[in-house]
Amino acid sequence: MADEEKKEEVQEEKQNDGGGGNKLILIIIVVLLLLLLVIGGVVAYFLLSDTPEEETPQNIQKEEKKVEKPKDTEALEIGPIYPLDPFTVNLKSTGATRYLKCTINLEIDSPETQPELDKMKPLIRDIIIRILSSKTVPEISTAKGKEKLKEEIKKNLNAKLATGEIRNVYFTAFVIQ
Repeated sequence: MADEEKKEEVQEEKQNDGGGGNKLILIIIVVLLLLLLVIGGVVAYFLLSDTPEEETPQNIQKEEKKVEKPKDTEALEIGPIYPLDPFTVNLKSTGATRYLKCTINLEIDSPETQPELDKMKPLIRDIIIRILSSKTVPEISTAKGKEKLKEEIKKNLNAKLATGEIRNVYFTAFVIQ
């Protein structure tokens, strides 16, 4: 019996030594994970917080530069607008049928030009339809292409006007399908 008791004690000591080591590793892992979470939280707080920057001379100069920008008064002064009904035209294409639906507004130089445009409305629509339907999708799908299209419309319409002038052409809707 004494031998059996000694064997049981030895086995208990082995279990305690092995279990103690596993518990220590588990505690170290948990502490490291908690430390990692705390550090991650602090970093996230500083990165995502909307705290105002300190007012250094460099930051003050940046703010002054933003305020000092002169506004383009010519761009703010838009003349009278002459709205046109929406246009739906087939685009020039070699493959599938593609069409353009757009709404155009004309900026005119003075209100006195409006009666002349009213008289010429069928001619204006015809000129715009011919210009739009002569374009392909790649020609008008870029910003540069749209600007060229605006200039072409403006140039052709101004050639037909006797008294007034069209300052600018605005696309208020522009869908290619």
